Amino acid sequence: MNDYLRPGVFIAGTDTGVGKTFVSCALLHALRAAGMRAIGMKPVASGCERTPQGLRNEDALALIAASDPQPDYAMCNPYAFEPAIAPHLAAADANSDIDFSRIESAYTHLATRADCVVVEGVGGWRVPLTDSLEAADIPRRLSLPVILVVGLRLGCINHARLSMQGILDDGCELLGWIGNAIDPAMERRQDNIETLRRLLPEPCLGVLGHGGDPGSASVNLRDAVRAIQQRP
Repeated sequence: MNDYLRPGVFIAGTDTGVGKTFVSCALLHALRAAGMRAIGMKPVASGCERTPQGLRNEDALALIAASDPQPDYAMCNPYAFEPAIAPHLAAADANSDIDFSRIESAYTHLATRADCVVVEGVGGWRVPLTDSLEAADIPRRLSLPVILVVGLRLGCINHARLSMQGILDDGCELLGWIGNAIDPAMERRQDNIETLRRLLPEPCLGVLGHGGDPGSASVNLRDAVRAIQQRP
């Protein structure tokens, strides 16, 4: 992909349910506050609802609402599936084959209209999309740097270390990680955060507390914005 079509970042997660959408929306707000045109993208989504306009995914709609300029739904979410199951199973049930060229075309469309496209992944790093395509192929093929969302809950240290190692082993550029406090009752949260800071090879780019809204949380992502802006 040409350099002028690379103003983006890929948001990966240590697992499903760790708050990738919340972090992605907060990052969109932070980028916009820094004076950048920022657009969210959810290439593949399962768990969509039927509407008069077609299948719609709650996460994709949240990304659109946090974007400026706001993209057409089909560009934000090229592949939408109704069942809330693993995307490769949802695609098979729908007799649909996920073609990467369609994702790339939508990304190119968005990238020509933004200073940064925030591309949210699906599930964890190694989630399959087809028999020959996985979530990790999206940042690899689009040459996108990766920010890892670490869901702060019991077990997060192991999940973060394994996920980060997988990202690096796959040859992707890793900008750093963002902690998201998904478990309000987590014991020794700050101690876990300090352990992650010490053990993970890339820097912490922000920590988001439990609850609140993406706009308010965006003030905690200034380091993430700087990391994106400082890329060559």
